[in-house]
Amino acid sequence: MPKLFLVPNVLSEGDWQNVLPAGIYQILTNTKYFIVENIRTARRFLKQVNKEIDIDSLTFFELNKYTQSSELPFFLSPIQKGFDIAVISEAGCPGVADPGADIVKIAHEKGVKVVPLVGPSSILLALMASGLNGQNFAFHGYLPVKPNERTRAISALEKQAKNTKQTQIFIETPYRNNQMLSDLLKTCHSSTRLCIAANITGDDEYIVTKTIKNWQGKLPDLHKIPTIFLIGE
Repeated sequence: MPKLFLVPNVLSEGDWQNVLPAGIYQILTNTKYFIVENIRTARRFLKQVNKEIDIDSLTFFELNKYTQSSELPFFLSPIQKGFDIAVISEAGCPGVADPGADIVKIAHEKGVKVVPLVGPSSILLALMASGLNGQNFAFHGYLPVKPNERTRAISALEKQAKNTKQTQIFIETPYRNNQMLSDLLKTCHSSTRLCIAANITGDDEYIVTKTIKNWQGKLPDLHKIPTIFLIGE
C-alpha cells in the first residue's frame, strides 16, 4: 500500500546524521515523488542524504504560500498509481508550523496511509531545554507585526502564562527578532521568565532562560538567526 511519508529536515547546517534517523536514507533513496516547500533546497537536502540519488529522475510538487488549494489533490495522484510520496519541510517537521498540514489533511480524506518520521522540531527542542512548563504549553506561530497589536498580543500571552501556568511559545521572522526581543523586555513583568532558543542543533546553538529583569542589558544579537521565544512562570 503506497504511503505519504512526512520527512523532517535539518534545522541548521551540519551532518544530517547527527539529528535525523538512519531510516530516512532508505526512504528518500527509494522515493520518486516529493512535495516540498522549495525545490532547490529540497534537491540539495536529498543530495546531502545520498549523493547517488538521480535528482533529474525525480518529480517535485511545490507546496508553499503561492500554491493554490485546487492544486493539492493532484499532488497526491502518484499514490493512485502505486507510488509513495515524501513531504519535506524547509526545516524541522512537516505539518508543524508548516504548509504540509494541508496536504496531510487531504491524504486522510482520501484514506492514504500517513507515516510521520522521527526528526527535530525546534518548538519541542526549545521547550525541552527551557525549563518552563512542559506539561501545559501552546504554540502561537507569528505574533502581529504592527507594534501596538504585537504589544497587546505579548501582554495577553503573559497573562495566560501567569493565570494558567501555561508556557507560551512563538516565533518571529528572523530579521525582526531583535525588535521582538526589545518589545518583550518593554512589555513583560520583570519576574516573567523568557527563554531564547536560537539556531537549535547548530554549532553556535544558544538556549538561555532568564527573568525579564535579568535579561535587561545582556541581550544576544538574534538578527537573521532562527529563534524560538518562550515565556512562562
